[in-house]
Amino acid sequence: RMEKRHNYVRKVAEMSTQLFIGGDNRPTVTGLVLAGSADFKAELYGSDMFDGRLSEIVLKTVDVSYGGENGFNQAIELSAETLGNVKFVQEKRLITRYFDEISQDTGKFCFGVRDTMQALEMSAVDTLIVYENLEITRYEMRNPATGAESVLFLSPEEAQDANRFHDAETGVELDVVEEELLVEWFANHFRDWGATLEFVTNRSQEGSQFCRGFGGLGAILRWQVDFVQLEQYEEDWDDWDGDM
Repeated sequence: RMEKRHNYVRKVAEMSTQLFIGGDNRPTVTGLVLAGSADFKAELYGSDMFDGRLSEIVLKTVDVSYGGENGFNQAIELSAETLGNVKFVQEKRLITRYFDEISQDTGKFCFGVRDTMQALEMSAVDTLIVYENLEITRYEMRNPATGAESVLFLSPEEAQDANRFHDAETGVELDVVEEELLVEWFANHFRDWGATLEFVTNRSQEGSQFCRGFGGLGAILRWQVDFVQLEQYEEDWDDWDGDM
């Protein structure tokens, strides 16, 4: 029986390495929770067969009463506070990195809907940072008279203004083709530009500052982007196009 137990520990240790150590010889996860009944999990954790790179990121060991999916769900419930703290630390680290880009004036950052969407369309976004409860809705609009399409990003207050849903020049009411919360739209489309998407809360000091000071939307960029120059270029183009 002891030999079978030893072989089982070896098998679990080997599978753990295969699953959680990447091609760069580093863990592919931020942390691990070891769950099980009796003392097997402690035996695994203390075993020389358990990869040292994984033992360093074990966050917690928990006793569960079930096996399979029920045991997995119970382990999540018992580890909720610990896992929440990991997310909290990651969030602080991410937003601090974002603030560092701003304080060092690297030009590799943006905030607000307009600049962030421009950066995405340029594939310049490395990490897209979005407040998880961002109350901005994306509207795809169509002018029924001309067929011209446009996109609006509106807060709940702005959406109450009926003028925003009419053509500025002719007064024609625009058709709403699609309406979707921006956070959901980002979740469905961020990969289109090769970006990483990170949702943050306002519960940390850094998260609260990001939401209050930057509107809860921004990005760390792959390269410098001069948004003032881009805006000037667009204005010059519109003037030139209007003279044609």
